[in-house]
Amino acid sequence: MDKLKEVLYGEIEDFREVGHKFANGELNLMQFKHASGGFGVYAHRGGKEFMIRLRIPSGITKVDEMLKVYGFAEKYGLDKIHFTTRQAIQLHGLNIDEICDLMKEALDNDIYTRGAGGNYPRNVAMSPLSGVDPNEEFDVTPYAKAIGNYFLERIYTYKLPRKLKVSVSNGKEDAAHCTVQDLGFVAVNKDGKEYFEVYLGGGLGQNPKMAVKYQDLIEPKEILYYVEGMVRMFMAEGDYENKNKARVRYILDRMGEKDFLDCYRKHVNEVKEKENLEITVEPKVYNKEGIEIEIENPRLFKQKQKGLYSVYLHPIGGQLLTKDLKSILDLISKFEDVEIRLAMSEGIYFRNLNGIEAKKLLDLTEEMSAKTKFEQSVSCIGIPICQIGLCNSQGTLNAVMDYFKENNYRLDVLPTMHFSGCQNSCGVHQIGSIGFTGKKKRVLDKVDECFTLFVGGAYGVGDTKLGVACGDLPAAIIPEFLLELAKKVEASNLEFNNYLTTKEDEFRELVKKYEV
Repeated sequence: MDKLKEVLYGEIEDFREVGHKFANGELNLMQFKHASGGFGVYAHRGGKEFMIRLRIPSGITKVDEMLKVYGFAEKYGLDKIHFTTRQAIQLHGLNIDEICDLMKEALDNDIYTRGAGGNYPRNVAMSPLSGVDPNEEFDVTPYAKAIGNYFLERIYTYKLPRKLKVSVSNGKEDAAHCTVQDLGFVAVNKDGKEYFEVYLGGGLGQNPKMAVKYQDLIEPKEILYYVEGMVRMFMAEGDYENKNKARVRYILDRMGEKDFLDCYRKHVNEVKEKENLEITVEPKVYNKEGIEIEIENPRLFKQKQKGLYSVYLHPIGGQLLTKDLKSILDLISKFEDVEIRLAMSEGIYFRNLNGIEAKKLLDLTEEMSAKTKFEQSVSCIGIPICQIGLCNSQGTLNAVMDYFKENNYRLDVLPTMHFSGCQNSCGVHQIGSIGFTGKKKRVLDKVDECFTLFVGGAYGVGDTKLGVACGDLPAAIIPEFLLELAKKVEASNLEFNNYLTTKEDEFRELVKKYEV
């Protein structure tokens, strides 16, 4: 990585100059975004402040690294950090010099931002409980890390049509959303041997598409051939002229499934003929002595290692207060061999805890974390921060939670919601049971913030479905709509998805009452 760091350090001062030109009005937003995305940097609305995205490889981090993240937030006066739906961390509200200084400090501490945005391979997503999940097929951690390292070593050389998202899941629950990615690998066991199923050509946002399945199971040691095959296919067949048609799924649309898969196979075989990319991995051995506890908590997960647990923390909207982060790190720094994994749900898992340690962490984070699936809803950053956002997704999510509490109503009836402030699906609204995507719409005599309601989305091998749009709701009345919906679901004595099927007419009438 020495050569990589040398190159990246050298880029920062050139980028600082670009940032100042943008701040001074010499470059427009799109010119700046074209340069900044590859550094994991985006301008806030108004162009005076900026966001930087720290590329946490597959969400894998540790206490020392998170202390460095805390140090960045503290140094630059940030009261919170934001967990993303791609297992990264965003820091908001910095000026361009602070951004560039922080980028250097991050590199000094082996934290990268390069390729965290723009037309590059993004952070490789992974099931956050891989390695400790009792239901997994096998631990995919070393394979996700190998892909991430492969991308990072070459990150400044890529000239892709647009971004490339790769995911690795440890089983059919597909916690890394492989079935809606550009390229996904799902762990399977067949006849006692480990393999990956390969999915490709999926994606969310505008023109969402479920991925198609590659014909063959592949051996895990060959995974990089299939990664590089996708990179080469994307560069050969992707649309460099029209960014709106430049994702992998548009190649699938153009070619059709058979020719698309044949083309992919051709590129993979060419890589196999010319490159040696086989990898050897060493699975982690967990030797920590466990201590069992008898408590029930929805944020507590038993690991497959006896007497060891993982604790989930989900700050509302993925926004963790800096002071809370410090309190957590002060506690867990006293624990033996603790692991930390960011999730794709804007939350964070603390793993490899014995029962006593888990209980202490649960007690400390009781008021910091959402508890029910409904409270653990997901939201992109939205306006007033995001340049391309159309609606205040974070504000709407918080308004919903406040409204339910003001009305003393249960927070365990409805499922997790997913809010995206625009069509880009940063809140992955299209694979949630309840999803909202922001838009502007004329309501009576003014243009208002509205959200299109989606229902019925899901992810998981064999279960993935894209949500169906049901109508547009003004942002201001979404809390009222959801409270009435929750009461109807509770009265039906049905789980939400069963309610949608069984009481479809009642649901449609309710939407009709609120839609515009």
